[in-house]
Amino acid sequence: DKINGIGVGAPNGNYFTGLIEDAPNLPWPSPIPLAQLISDKFGIPCIITNDANAAALGEMTYGVARGLKDFIMITLGTGVGSGVVVNGQMVYGHNGFAGELGHVVVKPSNGRQCGCGHTGCLEAYCSATGVARTAREFLEIRKEDSLLRAIPTDEITSKDVYDAAVKGDAIAKEIFDYTGTILGKALADFCAFSAPEAFVLFGGLTKSGEYLLKPIREALYSNVLGIFSDVKLLVSELKESDAAVLGASALGWEAKEV
Repeated sequence: DKINGIGVGAPNGNYFTGLIEDAPNLPWPSPIPLAQLISDKFGIPCIITNDANAAALGEMTYGVARGLKDFIMITLGTGVGSGVVVNGQMVYGHNGFAGELGHVVVKPSNGRQCGCGHTGCLEAYCSATGVARTAREFLEIRKEDSLLRAIPTDEITSKDVYDAAVKGDAIAKEIFDYTGTILGKALADFCAFSAPEAFVLFGGLTKSGEYLLKPIREALYSNVLGIFSDVKLLVSELKESDAAVLGASALGWEAKEV
C-alpha cells in the first residue's frame, strides 16, 4: 500500500503555514517548519493543525460530536486547548490561530503567570499543571490535615489530587471545586462566541470524573445566558489520545489533495 499523505496535530500547529509557532509548553525554537520537514523527510504531502483542532476533528468524525455542526472541543492536559467548529467547519481565523481559549484571561487581577507570558489565563488554573499549582497554594494557605501533605509540595500532580479526593480528602475535593468553577464560568462566556450545541471535554484531567465535572456543570448552567442554556456538556468517548490521533489522520486525506 502507498501512503498518500500525513496529518499531524501539534501544539500551536498552524494549518495555513505548516509552522509550529510560539508554543507555550514546548521548549523549542520558533518557528519550526514541521510540515515541510516531514514532507521533505518522507517525500509525501503533510498538513499540520493545532492538537486541540485535531481532537475536535477526531471527535466530530468518530466520537460524541458525530452529527454536531456547532461545538467547542476543550482539551485539558498540560495546557488548555480548544477547537471551535461552526456549521461543520473548523474555525481557523485569518492567521490560523483562532480558538486559543486557554489564553482567555479569567483572573485579571493578581492572576498566575502563564506559560504564554501573560497572567491570569484559563490554562494557568484549569490544566493539569494548574490543578497542581492550586494544590500548592491551598496547602500553603490552609492548615487542615491533607493526604497531599505527605508529598513534597513541588512534586504534587493532578493525579495525586485525584487519588486524595477518591480517599475523601477535603482539600483535594475543594481543589477540584475551585478548578471546575473557574472552567464552568469560562464555558458560559464561550457560549456567547459561537452558540455551540455542546462542549466536548477531552484529555487526562477528564479522568477526574465527577470531582471535576460536577462543579463545571454547576458553574456553567448557573452563569450561562438564558438563550444558550440548552448547551450540552459532553466528555470524549475515545480513549486516551485517540481523538487527536484520529483527527490528525483525517488531515492526511487533505494532504493527499495538496
